[in-house]
Amino acid sequence: MSSADLRRLDREIRLTAKKLEAVRRGELWPLNGRERRAMTRAVAGGAYRTVRGRSAGRAEQQIESTGSAAEMRLSAELTALHGERQRIVTEAARAKAAKKSSGWW
Repeated sequence: MSSADLRRLDREIRLTAKKLEAVRRGELWPLNGRERRAMTRAVAGGAYRTVRGRSAGRAEQQIESTGSAAEMRLSAELTALHGERQRIVTEAARAKAAKKSSGWW
């Protein structure tokens, strides 16, 4: 495999790690559309209930569950990217060893 593939994967790994840290800090930019809509719905519903003088417990729970789902998704993506990188490195090493052993001295 070429080093371009490794560079691309390393860039994706850095970006995903950055997104994961942002989600852990409570930022919204790394969320996908579905998660962003769920978060907006929960915040709007909680604000409405709070203005009416009622508890926003369910909205808070929804915000927490949406955040943890996004964190799990990004964590799984990061794990998959690390696995793919390891596969490419192993494959390159195997090809290099096969090339070395097949030649003359």
